[in-house]
Amino acid sequence: MTTLSVCVPAYNSERTLATTLRSVLDQDVDFELVVLDNASTDETGAIAYSFDDPRLRVLRNDTVLPIGDNWNKAIRASTGDLVKVVCADDVLRPGALAAQLAVMTGDPSIAISSSRFEVIDEDGAVLETGLGLAGLLGRQSARALARVIVRRGPADFGPTAAAMFYRKHFDLVGGLRGDLVFPMDVDLFARVSSFGEFFGMTEILAAWRNSSFNLCSRTSTVSKLTDMYRFHHRIAGDYPHLVSRGDVLAGDTRLARAALHRLRVRTVATVRNRPDLLV
Repeated sequence: MTTLSVCVPAYNSERTLATTLRSVLDQDVDFELVVLDNASTDETGAIAYSFDDPRLRVLRNDTVLPIGDNWNKAIRASTGDLVKVVCADDVLRPGALAAQLAVMTGDPSIAISSSRFEVIDEDGAVLETGLGLAGLLGRQSARALARVIVRRGPADFGPTAAAMFYRKHFDLVGGLRGDLVFPMDVDLFARVSSFGEFFGMTEILAAWRNSSFNLCSRTSTVSKLTDMYRFHHRIAGDYPHLVSRGDVLAGDTRLARAALHRLRVRTVATVRNRPDLLV
């Protein structure tokens, strides 16, 4: 019987962790839930321990680890054949695990699957829905997945919580590469997909929280663009059969456009605040 582990790496997540854990524990399938508290200084640990459920294991680091190391530690503490990582501010929708398990266990050629998603605000209200997986619905080759991720970017793929993969493949590729903070998850997904095929699900099974306190909002645009540039070239170097030079060029061009747009926005804002610069 295929077993499932849901891993929740958490750091100072007291505002959202209870909602996240409840969305997982309300799922109607067998699984283990591993929460790794990354030496939080708020009530994250207390909230995790407040859930009296035999499926839940709560672990805590003595010191704060870098995000990649913390995620890797959480996954390596799991015991399931399949793994889903849910950030401590995202949520699963009802029936998410059952639907995804049916896909993953129904065909051994599928190495990874992901679903469409929606965006919620800090209070949980839906802002946008039916997002993600453009050009990736249904059964897709590993090359198709890597190509779309590089060309279109991780935002069009979807959040970590929408994906499910095999623990053995995670181990074989050496886990997450934490120096690529922003594209860390899609870098892993592209690599584990090399062991089989990808399946994009039409269902909306996860919600990503757009908040002022998550890592994405606290990461500068320059850092994101730099990480993505490094990701494009590293994944192409490691997996040339999945990512071509043309894919890398298309991805880099997208990043350049994003950088120019950001520069224009900052320039306009500066001029509006300092009209004397036009003189």
